[in-house]
Order: sequence, then C-alpha cells, then structure tokens
Amino acid sequence: MSPFKVVYEINPLNPIKLTPQLLDLKPSANIAQRVEETQKLHEQVRDRIARSNTSYQIQANKHKNKMLFQLGDLVWIHLRKECFLTKRKNKLMPRADGLFEILERVNGNAYKVELL
Repeated sequence: MSPFKVVYEINPLNPIKLTPQLLDLKPSANIAQRVEETQKLHEQVRDRIARSNTSYQIQANKHKNKMLFQLGDLVWIHLRKECFLTKRKNKLMPRADGLFEILERVNGNAYKVELL
C-alpha cells in the first residue's frame, strides 16, 4: 500500500490529482463507520510492517551464532583504536588480543573482563 492510500484511502492516478481540491473526499454520513474502516486500515499496515520487520530480522540474523560465556571462561577481545588507544598503535598490528578471563556477565551481549 502506498502512504498516500493509507492517509487518504485512495490511490492517486497522477500528480494533478494530488491537490486537495481534486481529491473529491466527501464527508461520510456515518462517521463512526469511516473511523472504524480507517482504524482497520492502519492496523493492517501496522501488522504488515511488523511482519516485514520480522522477516528482515530473520534474514539478517541467519548467519549469527549466539555465544554465551560463563564466569571464568577465557575469551579474545577485538581491539578497536577508539576503545584501546594504548594497545593498537597502527592498522598492521593484530586486532585481537587475549586471553582474558570473564569476571561478570552484564547481559546477553556484554561481559566484564579482566584486562591485564
């Protein structure tokens, strides 16, 4: 559905019909019915967007593996110049450094590690 159809409930045929005078939107005799139809249309659009977002998320996460580490595990850390200025001196040095011990799990994606 086009955004124009969602707002005005009609599809424009050409740019001339986009002007409000030529839209021929007549007020409905039964306002409650028109409000209900508009709400149904908006709900359909909301559901369609949610389904599209879900399918995009599945496609984007297809090759990702969820890694859960336990306390005491040894891990490698990816060193970025922004975070570890003293460790990374130039772009030819190794990007990973380790092994560091996990001290605490903050959430499913963040851990506190012991940096030596």
